[in-house]
Amino acid sequence: MEYEKLLPTFVFEASWEVCNKVGGIYTVLSTRAKTLQVDMPDRVVFIGPDFWRGKENPLFEEDTNMWQKWVKKAKTEGVSVRVGRWNIPGRPCVILVDFDSYYVAKDQIYGEIWTDFGVDSLHAYGDYDEASMFSYAAGRVVESYYNFYLRDSKERVVYQAHEWMTGLGALYVKKHVPAIATIFTTHATSIGRSIAGNNKPLYDYLYAYNGNQMASELNMESKHSIERQTAHNVDCFTTVSDVTAKECEELLDRRVDAVLMNGFESDFVPTGIAFNNKRKKARQRLLQVANALMGTNYGDDTIIVATSGRYEFKNKGIDVFLEAMHRLDWQQELNRPVIAFVEVPAWVAGPRQDLQERLASGKTFDSPLPMPFITHNLNDIQNDNVINTLRWFDKSNRQEEKVKIIFVPCYLDGKDGIFDMSYYDVLIGNDLSIYASYYEPWGYTPLESVAFHVPCITTSLSGFGMWANKIKGEGQLSTLKDGVEVIPRTDYNYNEVADGIVRSMLEYAAWNKNAVNAARRNAAELSEKALWKHFIQQYYDAYDVALQKAQLRKEGM
Repeated sequence: MEYEKLLPTFVFEASWEVCNKVGGIYTVLSTRAKTLQVDMPDRVVFIGPDFWRGKENPLFEEDTNMWQKWVKKAKTEGVSVRVGRWNIPGRPCVILVDFDSYYVAKDQIYGEIWTDFGVDSLHAYGDYDEASMFSYAAGRVVESYYNFYLRDSKERVVYQAHEWMTGLGALYVKKHVPAIATIFTTHATSIGRSIAGNNKPLYDYLYAYNGNQMASELNMESKHSIERQTAHNVDCFTTVSDVTAKECEELLDRRVDAVLMNGFESDFVPTGIAFNNKRKKARQRLLQVANALMGTNYGDDTIIVATSGRYEFKNKGIDVFLEAMHRLDWQQELNRPVIAFVEVPAWVAGPRQDLQERLASGKTFDSPLPMPFITHNLNDIQNDNVINTLRWFDKSNRQEEKVKIIFVPCYLDGKDGIFDMSYYDVLIGNDLSIYASYYEPWGYTPLESVAFHVPCITTSLSGFGMWANKIKGEGQLSTLKDGVEVIPRTDYNYNEVADGIVRSMLEYAAWNKNAVNAARRNAAELSEKALWKHFIQQYYDAYDVALQKAQLRKEGM
């Protein structure tokens, strides 16, 4: 008998980052939405927290005519929502839920989740309560909507929850609406990230770590507990890369049912003349800022290299990037100037007024500003990791230094006061991007880099790096000529990674124009393989796993 794959006819998807742009999961959801909307028009409903009640949210278009009867009914059930469209390509349906009213019942909610699923909320602190109340509210939204519209239909319904912040809601749905198939996706285990962030070796000892024991040691019991118990109790447990799948199996004691790699849509990447114009404009601005800051006159032969992402100094490999740039400056064979940008948001206090004045004047300058290695003012600059590392290396962008390092400690959102360009509009001007990641479950930054035809260097500990090696072929490492260089990384080879980056930079500096263009083409071609039209099938495989289990449960009722 031929196996019949079950496909959903209705999908709920909950995340802290729905209409709330705070991290990489926002990119996952917002770029994939268009593909799902084509396959299931208005049959995919995203659920997010309503942080903007009473204020205008540029990402949310409220529609008071949508589901009017249900919204009124939900309110009588204590579920307060606003509904409308997510202002992204595809414009999917979205429900934003107000969860403040549930705090008064917090202890009762935690007691029930302990009784039903063994989730330990006793050691909660920080953002645990806020995330849990949103998650509970999301579960209540699904229950109410399902009972109003879908209970008596033949719809095959899936509820997908992202990260530990939505685990409580997934378990609520599992208990109260068992006809719905549940999927839980962890993008990075909370305990794995904590182990790595606390400078403990993660990979060589992964097999020996006990997740529960480490959670106790690192004061992560409650987050680890909700993540672990959700993974064990949903119909389908997924993660985003092979490297994180190993982590889940060891630290959460649960093998994943599917790996859902993070794709993207290419519609935000310019083409043809528009691409060339944007790249030229980006390079001009990067060099203008550098020259105004340092009193230099670098031209277009300068190699512009950058790292970016969240400010996780070790996990994102910012430490190795700075080390490599420091070592590159020693290399006699380096025959071209290099400007290395570190673009990570820190505790920024605003743009530097002296730099703004220089940029506004349109003049050229032959003397540097004070601290000619940072574009914005910082709060608590004495304790900043990047600044202190530059001090340790005695790097101050002196004239004789061939490699200059510039710290851009802000979100590039188009209104930072110095660049006044979006991240993508700056990224396109790079010659190379470097992400020397130690802990990187997937890695959108390298994927975005190659999408903009910028070759990049990453490591074998990133999900994206592992995928690039798979594309290259078994037993082979992707190289810079392929568009992505994947440097092997372990718990202990910091120095080898830094030296590998130096070698690659020297190789790139010696390339002629044809070699550079070939690498740029290969980078773009590799990115095409990560479009959602290719990766979306993994989601349908996960939907099938969850729906098959839900069907068996329904038949047994």
